[in-house]
Amino acid sequence: MTAEIIAVGTELLLGDIVNTNAAFLAQELAKLGIDLYTQTVVGDNPKRLKTAYQQAYERGADLIITTGGLGPTQDDITKEVAAEYFGLPLVLHEETWENMQALFAKIHPHLPIATSNKKQAMLPKGCHILPNNNGTAPGVYISQNRQKIIMLPGPPNELEPMFLQEVVPILQALSDKMLISRIIKVVGVGESLVEQKIKHLITAQNNPTIAPYAKTFEVWLRLTAAAANAQQAESLINPIVQELYNIFGNTIFGENDDTLESVVIKLLKQQNLWLACAESCTGGMLAARLVNQSGASAVLKEGIVSYANESKINRLAVDKNIIKEYGAVSAEVAAAMAEGLVAGQNNLVGISTTGIAGPDGGTPTKPVGRVYIGLTIPNKPTQVKELNLTGDRTKIRTRAVIAGLDFLRLALLEK
Repeated sequence: MTAEIIAVGTELLLGDIVNTNAAFLAQELAKLGIDLYTQTVVGDNPKRLKTAYQQAYERGADLIITTGGLGPTQDDITKEVAAEYFGLPLVLHEETWENMQALFAKIHPHLPIATSNKKQAMLPKGCHILPNNNGTAPGVYISQNRQKIIMLPGPPNELEPMFLQEVVPILQALSDKMLISRIIKVVGVGESLVEQKIKHLITAQNNPTIAPYAKTFEVWLRLTAAAANAQQAESLINPIVQELYNIFGNTIFGENDDTLESVVIKLLKQQNLWLACAESCTGGMLAARLVNQSGASAVLKEGIVSYANESKINRLAVDKNIIKEYGAVSAEVAAAMAEGLVAGQNNLVGISTTGIAGPDGGTPTKPVGRVYIGLTIPNKPTQVKELNLTGDRTKIRTRAVIAGLDFLRLALLEK
């Protein structure tokens, strides 16, 4: 089966809204084994939208999935244009209208529902209705003469659950295969080197396929297998995954939904350790990234942004003579910052950052992008990692955080 996504809304064309729905749908269609060759964005114009429908089917799409344009206003035209295209009259669906009124009364008990909302309950005759448990606009599925269209609401909090709960069973019944993907995540190795190391796998790929994706300081390898069921697909993927682990070793930090921070938190929990952060150039970004991860409260004790030298001296007990001799951006100060965090405390890991994020402040001996990560772990000598990063201020700080988390991950693996 071949599908095409048509996102409807002038606000998408103008860039006022980022089209995250298309990314979500593309990923979900791939899991179902449905080929997606084209994505289209159309403004709130009936003629152009009808043309988009026609062109999608002419390109060979068996299925169109639309997003947006199911609201109560006059510029919400997705359903109306589809009804016209398929030659179906719009009729009031009483159950949908009653459900909408009940939902509105629950949310706004003292306000009457606007008569314009009734437009959302006017549905193409004979269509399959997709209930919306998170909003007022139902989804619509029409199948006619081998041409299929599924219309979904625009808000992601409505579209995503509707797709997963209502649309997936429909598409599973229509598809004759299943695609299963598994993502292997590599950190600290450049995309070109990763591709070089797996060139033989890419050259020989058939089923499963392997595709590298470059991320910030990471490379993700998506393995996708097509099979009649999930068990068969996994049996195709597993040998390739094992070969990737043989090639990349512990530069692979996780799979699928794993993040560096989730892996670090898991390792700290397993070893009954707490973590404290002292950040200068990263300004709290490392601690924030950990806090964004559920479960951080079980391992993160504190975070200190010790930006000024006075803070390093007064809060972390860094010897002022070390700063004077080596400079605030130095391996010696990074080590002293980490050690100051954990002084006299058991089961506490200390990690520190100090560096020159730019665009100013660099020197010939300490250029912009020079960052030091200090790390102290109970019963192990303090370690310092020197980084020479490129990019603007934000990229340097972000890359320093990622490198710091990976530095910590690898140290914990060695414990």
